[in-house]
Amino acid sequence: MTGPGREPVIVVVLGVSGAGKSTVGKALAEALGVPFLEGDDLHPGANIAKMASGRSLDDTDRAPWLGVLRERMRQSSRAGRGLVVSCSALKRAYRDELRGAAPNVWFLYLVLDRETARGRVSRRPGHFMPALLVDSQFEALDPLEPDEPGATVDATAALEDTVARARGAVARLGGGPQR
Repeated sequence: MTGPGREPVIVVVLGVSGAGKSTVGKALAEALGVPFLEGDDLHPGANIAKMASGRSLDDTDRAPWLGVLRERMRQSSRAGRGLVVSCSALKRAYRDELRGAAPNVWFLYLVLDRETARGRVSRRPGHFMPALLVDSQFEALDPLEPDEPGATVDATAALEDTVARARGAVARLGGGPQR
């Protein structure tokens, strides 16, 4: 999957906890024929323990994690491979940092309301993120801005519709599936 300059497209699926980043990301990666990278899997143990105890991460906590994500994105781009990454990327500053990883980073922002997010998070078995942290994610959230490359979609829409919309937008970047 490549963009206008034939660089591989890196899609970052972002949003608050419970938005469906992993579900949408996996389905989109499969539809595009590229690897999927689960951002939560790259959190250091200290971050997971902090969130599991009900404490929000701050910028200092997130910095090493974002660095690892950025490096994985850079490696994929340098290897000429597209990639779909799930990452909360709540703040504009985080997204700007991730955009520095590769020339063709594109964001899919999954938007939903607090109540829906809380309900989804409270029903997730075995995940480290408790529902009580959902409000802190909304407080930290900078919605995708018009000058950021990407699209905003309703996180409560059918999975097939969300993936089709994202796939169409990536195709308009000039790329199709490229393994």
